[in-house]
This record gives sequence, C-alpha cells and structure tokens, in this order.
Amino acid sequence: MNQISPVQTDTAATAATPDLRRVNSNPDFWYPVAWSSALRRNKTLAVSFAGIPMVLVRPEEGTVFALFDRCPHRQVPLSKGTVNGQTVRCCYHGWAFGRSGRCIDVPYLGKGKMPNGVRTFPVREEGGLIFVFPGDPAKADTVPFPKLAQTANPAYKTKQFGPRVNCHYTFMHENLMDMNHQFLHRRQMGQIKARFLGQDKGEDFIEARYSFMRCAGQQPLAERLIFGKHKDLNGREQPIEEVVTIRTEYPYQTLRITDKDGDLIMDLWTAYVPVDKDERVTQAFGLLSILRPQTPLLIDLIWPALGWFTNRIFLEDKEIVELEQAAWNEVGHDRNVEIFPVVKALRELLTRCGIAQDAAPQADAAPVALAAPAACAATPETTA
Repeated sequence: MNQISPVQTDTAATAATPDLRRVNSNPDFWYPVAWSSALRRNKTLAVSFAGIPMVLVRPEEGTVFALFDRCPHRQVPLSKGTVNGQTVRCCYHGWAFGRSGRCIDVPYLGKGKMPNGVRTFPVREEGGLIFVFPGDPAKADTVPFPKLAQTANPAYKTKQFGPRVNCHYTFMHENLMDMNHQFLHRRQMGQIKARFLGQDKGEDFIEARYSFMRCAGQQPLAERLIFGKHKDLNGREQPIEEVVTIRTEYPYQTLRITDKDGDLIMDLWTAYVPVDKDERVTQAFGLLSILRPQTPLLIDLIWPALGWFTNRIFLEDKEIVELEQAAWNEVGHDRNVEIFPVVKALRELLTRCGIAQDAAPQADAAPVALAAPAACAATPETTA
C-alpha cells in the first residue's frame, strides 16, 4: 500500500526569528490615526496606536493636539471630557490639561503645586488626515513626512477609504505587493494574469512592477472608464498598456499606475496602523487619486461606480487576509511557505525595519528614546 509523504515545508521561512507576525510597527514614523472630518471644533476623539490610547483635541482656535488618553488621577479617558479653550477637562473631577500635557487646573486644589501631567504626541494634519508621531518626539521634526498621493493636485480626484481589518499589518503589505493573487478577484475583474516586469530594493524600500494581460472575460466598466478600452486579442499576448508599480517604503505602501507613455493615471497611498497591543487589528487609511478625464465632470458622474468597484476589491482582500490571520492564530506562529522573491524581500524588509514584540514600548510607558534599526532609520529631510 502506497504511503502519502508528508508535506515538505520551507524551514527557512518557518524558522525565521523573530516571527514576522510578532514584529511590531516601528513608532518612529508619522502615522495617520483619524480623518480630519471625524474631529469637529471643541471636540475630542479617542484613537490608539498599538494599544497606546490617545485623545485628539481640536480647540475652537488653533491646531489639533494629542495627549495620552488617561487622566493620571483615576485613569479615566480624557476623551470623555470637555474642551475649554486650549485645554481638555476630565469628566470626573474636572482636572484640566493643556496642549503641552501639563495639568493646569484642579478645581478643588487651589493654587498649590499641580499634579503631574500626561504624555503628548507630535501632530500634523495633512491631506484630510490627522497624523501622530508615537515614538521619540525628538525625532518628529527630522523624520520625512510621506507624500499623500495626489491630494494637492487638482488634476486628480481623490477617494478616501479606511476600513478596519482583523489582521497583522504585515499581511496587508504582502497582499498588495503580490499581484499574483488576481484569481481572488476574478468575479470583479474577470480572468487576468499578472506579468512581473522587475523589482528594485534598498535599505528601507522594496518595489515591484507589473503589467496585466486579460485571459478571458470582458473588461470591467470601471476599469474601462479609468484606463480606456483595451483591444480584445482573443487570447493572444497583449502589449503592455499600463505599468503597475507597488512600493513599500517603510512603513507606507503605494501603488502607481502609468500608461504606456509614462503618464500617471492612478496613485494610491496607504498606511496600516496597528490598533491593539498585539497588533492583530489594523486600521487602514488609504488615499486613491485618479486622473480626471478631459471631459468635464465625467469623473464626478462615474465616481459612485468607481467607488463600488474599488470597495468590492478591497472587501475581497480584507476577507482573505483575515483568514490568514485566523490560520496564524490557530498555530501561534508563521508557517507560510513563500516562493515569490519579491515577497521574500518584503518580509525581510518588514522584519528589519519593525521592532520585535519583546522590545516594543508598553502602552502605559513614559516617553522613551526608541532608536530605529540603523538599516531603515528614517533619513532626515535636507534643504538646499
């Protein structure tokens, strides 16, 4: 009787130290934590980064500021309090904290020495997003701020999307980088095949280029509206119509589509922000910029159809990466057998630039200097 041989696994992939799904996001970068539209004047908003509770405060006048979302008195969330001028006042005993984090008023204490304040986080608001710098605040002014798709370019119309996904952020990076998974989207896009055109990589980035060939089925309407109608060659090898360039430049990810002349048609920028301490829940923030057609207002007419199409694609990706996370949860370690060189290089990048969980800061820790690994420490911006 024939015996079935056990499945052979890639020991190099399974024996990696640390496990990629136990590598936390490096906090020494700018991370979006909320949409600007979610925070009104004189209001607070509770957000988190890797289990660190934060409160965003938008006063009646001035810019947004961010504090650790716990009153030091009884640990009640400051986000439950009220905004008065440039302060947020705890809902329990009325302790008030300014944008510097200093406690400036305890109603029943008089003019004696004020209690300790709370941790603050550097904040920037750009492109319809509120960013915080969760790591060493001394680095905030020198770490480059990301380019947010084409949000400042009137030649493009930009769509925001921000679903919460129940998986480790590294699954999200792998999903977008590996365009060989188009079989997953066959109901939305028909039968298409990714053609790998090449890659580039450096200390803090990995980039892959693809084109696509339709094997069967009709070109979806949304795709036709964005890129134009492609000729049906009845299964023959199709010429390269567009080039898709996907880049993880830690910790962000982009997807850019250019036509055969090199003109930019679509520009996607995404950030995957860990919500919980174990980083198994990810809040995605995405900006998708599409070149406006020459016909005035056409993109506004087709925008709902484009939104429906892109949402359907992302929902399929969301379901699959959550299944990957569920499989990891069952065994408690990474058993993936990876064969695609680009994804192997991506995994190395994410491991090198992230922080092993046992070295990550605790949610209630005081501010500490967190040195990014030398290989992928953010390069300070320079001026001429």
